Amino acid sequence: MRKIMNRTMSLLLVAVMAFSLAACGASGDNSGAAPAESKAAGETAGAQTGSSGEKIVNVGVTDTLGSLNPLQLNGGEINKYATALMFLPLMELDADLNFQGMVADSITTEDNKNFVVHIDDAAKWSDGTPITAEDVAYTALRLASPVINNTAMMYYVFEGVGDDGFVEAGADSVAGINVIDEKTVQFTTKEAMSLTTFQNSYARYLLTLPKHVIEKYSEEELATADWFNKPDVISGPFYVTDYDVDHYISYKANPDYWRGAPKLDKLNIKIVDGSQLYAGLQSGEIDITQHTMSVIPPEDYASVEALDNVEVIYGSPVTNQSMFIQTGNIPDVRVRQAMLYAINREQILNELLNGHGEVVDGFLSSASPFFDDSITPVPYDPDKAKALLADAGWDGSQTLRFYVNSGDSTFVNAATVMVAQWAAVGIKAEVQTVDFATLMSVAGTRDYDILAVQYTYAPVDPYPDVAWLLGGEGSWTGYGDAQVDEALRATQLTSDMEETKQLYSTVDKKVQEDVPMISAYIISAQGAVNKRLTGAVPSVYGFFNDVQNWDVAE
Repeated sequence: MRKIMNRTMSLLLVAVMAFSLAACGASGDNSGAAPAESKAAGETAGAQTGSSGEKIVNVGVTDTLGSLNPLQLNGGEINKYATALMFLPLMELDADLNFQGMVADSITTEDNKNFVVHIDDAAKWSDGTPITAEDVAYTALRLASPVINNTAMMYYVFEGVGDDGFVEAGADSVAGINVIDEKTVQFTTKEAMSLTTFQNSYARYLLTLPKHVIEKYSEEELATADWFNKPDVISGPFYVTDYDVDHYISYKANPDYWRGAPKLDKLNIKIVDGSQLYAGLQSGEIDITQHTMSVIPPEDYASVEALDNVEVIYGSPVTNQSMFIQTGNIPDVRVRQAMLYAINREQILNELLNGHGEVVDGFLSSASPFFDDSITPVPYDPDKAKALLADAGWDGSQTLRFYVNSGDSTFVNAATVMVAQWAAVGIKAEVQTVDFATLMSVAGTRDYDILAVQYTYAPVDPYPDVAWLLGGEGSWTGYGDAQVDEALRATQLTSDMEETKQLYSTVDKKVQEDVPMISAYIISAQGAVNKRLTGAVPSVYGFFNDVQNWDVAE
């Protein structure tokens, strides 16, 4: 399961944790000017009709851009959504966690191994050329190219693709990706996979490219081609006009968008520090934020709520503040159970997040259709913790190394509280605050006792992440269990929602019992939208699905 982790870890970490990579090529302006100072980052203060009559909207986000090349997609939130404004995925989740067709209008399977993707008959490129199955197959093969070497989007699950995730250099076909007709392509997996996993882990991240335009480039050239910086043939609602990886991305409308011409003339994504979002929303320089790309600090929630010019919308609880315990270093389950009993998670949620979230045990939150609300979270019980430690013969001499992302100020505070609560029952721990890059390096070594990250387990498809994280030696927990393994395998063989729910319930109950991971809290993040903006609603999923309908009230 390690290879799945290589891919899904980058896919599913929330924006505050997403990777920051170098741009695939020179941006239009690398001057480093701040968004407010750069004409390319928005010529107006916010959502309004400018002096030229143009309607312009500014989206505030808090993570830097890696690349706008779909072949270099790393799965970070801003990387995916900023690129998908030009190149649509096959499917996307909507705000209600239903799969919405984008380039594809259906994906079906009869055996959980052969997945038939049908391209929408109306789908076309901005130059009027129909989007075809050849475009989809060509893009998938390039994503699996060893020359392009995108290790974040691993296709090893498909027949004919090597276990390293790659096809042969220059391959124009492979057994697991077959064009059936002009509008139909079939993907065949080596092992059983649920339809939901295929849709969520592959269809949402395959941003189809126009084969008839870019096949002139060699695979070596595709990795860095300047064409991707300002592509002239797209499938999505907006063309990029300029960007700076640290500050902004500017777009203009695609009047030939096949799903309907955008009502906006221009869209800007402004990249700012989280502490600047409140001021931007207050002044109107930022019109809308989104729950995973735009991390508003919890200490600013009340101030944003008090603004008269914006509407505040809290997202569904999907971001899990996970604490992974390296069970090889803390092998006694009674000690791990004591660590859980010793933490007052409800207090931390209420005092540090003003109650905007929930406490659960395991991986699934109430946002998931597979959530089992009969699992009662382990309560705060320091006396129980002390008793468990006494039974385990814990002498208190060991100091646990607790690694935390220094960029997550809320959890740094939470970790300090936890260390004090552990100390009260006889567990010594020392918080090691490191930047995210260092945290991921430490995670790779498994040289820690506890490692905390914000992690989004896709509500409709937690399988890839959970299977790896509980995958035994080499995983972030080092924990393996035959009952868990069997339940997870079974999720890939059924389409029955109730059966799937029971299988994930089995997993979460075992996690509650054996404590290889502690869910500190699930965050229900704040989003906000200027009241002048219509048709736009902050949502955890589906934020840009129908961006062509966004408008500015006169």
